[in-house]
Amino acid sequence: MTTTLPIYQVDAFTNDVFQGNPAAVCPLDAWIPDAIMQAIALENNLSETAFVVPSDEGKYHIRWFTPRREVPLCGHATLASGYVLLHVLNPQSEKVVFQSKSGDLTVTKDDAWLTMDFPAYTFQPSTLDDTILSAFDHSPTAIYKGGDYETRYYLIYDSEDVIPNMQVNMSILETAAPYGFAITAPGSDYDCVSRYFTPSSGIGEDPVTGSLHSSLVPYWAKQLGKNDILAYQASARGGELRCIYHLDRERVTIQGQAVLYLQGTIQLP
Repeated sequence: MTTTLPIYQVDAFTNDVFQGNPAAVCPLDAWIPDAIMQAIALENNLSETAFVVPSDEGKYHIRWFTPRREVPLCGHATLASGYVLLHVLNPQSEKVVFQSKSGDLTVTKDDAWLTMDFPAYTFQPSTLDDTILSAFDHSPTAIYKGGDYETRYYLIYDSEDVIPNMQVNMSILETAAPYGFAITAPGSDYDCVSRYFTPSSGIGEDPVTGSLHSSLVPYWAKQLGKNDILAYQASARGGELRCIYHLDRERVTIQGQAVLYLQGTIQLP
């Protein structure tokens, strides 16, 4: 007997298809085995596939899988899930709350924009060995580790021109599993620009990483002396994020747009 599951693919942090960061969203009535969710994520071969299940509290549970593993937080797939629930399945609703391994995550709708309320994270000064640093063709002015994932490094640069032009050796970075690497600098048109690489998760370069800004926004807010941060992730697809650091409650709101690319049905044996 064949089991069918709905699936949506949404381009997040953009209002144009083929831009931003694509994520798959699978709304479920109840959890299916982890091995099946991981297999679906691998088959989709997107940076993340989100699975959402209604909870008893009128909220939704959410989990995220890369092609290789489950992760504790994902911004663009949360935005995509919010889009599916608030624009496709329940267009009369204005808000949805996701229960996750990183706590409750609220997504609210304001016309074409969606606003996520995420925890704020800090990172600590760190170092990298010369082999890993050789993966980047420019040396950073500072290195940090931590943030929303304990397996992320943040490389700080003085010039925004370095970020889009950075040449990165993915083979070297993959040997540093399970670590991901963000590069970031202050911008001119934007308050900060960044890119993110996580080949050990089966992704390579992530087009637009919402969760990354749970750490970048508090950092740049302090560096720039402002709480409203307009951010840009300078991948080939690119994406804009409107962010606010709420110091009083240690949260970051991340606002973006999304657009539906496809919807269909998964056929499980």
